Amino acid sequence: MQAKAYPNAPTLVCVITNDSTVFLKTGVSSAFEMFGGRCTEVKKLVARLDTASMTNDPSKKLCEVSFGIISSRFGYVPADYTIMPYPKEEVMDSPEDYEAVQEKKNYLGMIDYTCKLFDRIVVCVPKHMMKMIMDANVLPDGRVIAVTSPELKAECEKRDWMFLERNGPRVGSENADIIFEEVRKISE
Repeated sequence: MQAKAYPNAPTLVCVITNDSTVFLKTGVSSAFEMFGGRCTEVKKLVARLDTASMTNDPSKKLCEVSFGIISSRFGYVPADYTIMPYPKEEVMDSPEDYEAVQEKKNYLGMIDYTCKLFDRIVVCVPKHMMKMIMDANVLPDGRVIAVTSPELKAECEKRDWMFLERNGPRVGSENADIIFEEVRKISE
């Protein structure tokens, strides 16, 4: 994996996942607050990264973290954007759904546009969606941590991405620890 582009600048991390059928709010709220269920593990990882400090200087943040959600209704949205709940039946759960939402909302184009400046991009999405991301070549070589199916391991390695086998709903606690240590390694 590549080192940071600007060693003296804060480490920039983006975490990407997709929506869930568990809506935690009934009205308008941030995308971060809206989804529970399968998103919970990823949200815990984001919170852990966002609140971590440097070991050599506890007064400094470990990294600046951004969180994006691929939403069935709105496409790719930063997690601090406000959205409204939508029917659970609209939540994508198959390769055909991922492709249909891509056709309507171009979430791959938004990922390409927003992720160029990050030192690490952590992607926790279903196998077919990860394959779509790879096929569209929207993420940079050497800066991605892909939490995905073993079927995509060789392709991840070819791109100099860190491959982690998907455990649990999205991340798994062991993978979360590995991701955290990778961010710590490039930050200090």
